[in-house]
Amino acid sequence: MKNAITARAAVAALGLVLLAPWYANAQPVDESPSFLAMTGDLLVARPLLLVTTVAGTAVFLVSLPFTAAGGNLEQAGEMLVEGPARATFVRCLGCRSSAPKRQTTPAD
Repeated sequence: MKNAITARAAVAALGLVLLAPWYANAQPVDESPSFLAMTGDLLVARPLLLVTTVAGTAVFLVSLPFTAAGGNLEQAGEMLVEGPARATFVRCLGCRSSAPKRQTTPAD
């Protein structure tokens, strides 16, 4: 009896874990940052992200022979250089996502 309950709970938990990416992807991104969010992003987050981009580039260059030999050069470049650079230079000021900001048009 105890094993059946544990098995059902495990299946339910697994189902919820597998639904999490779908749910996160289904939510619309509504970015309308406040003055405080923009100021904090400009004064704190962007300099830290710039340091992260430079450090990631250095780590990528050091690991270049190993990643090239392992065949995962593109993944390493994306994670260590492109991702932080996109968050530093492309993300809108005060936004939390690096995805391009959607333009909203008023309904006719």
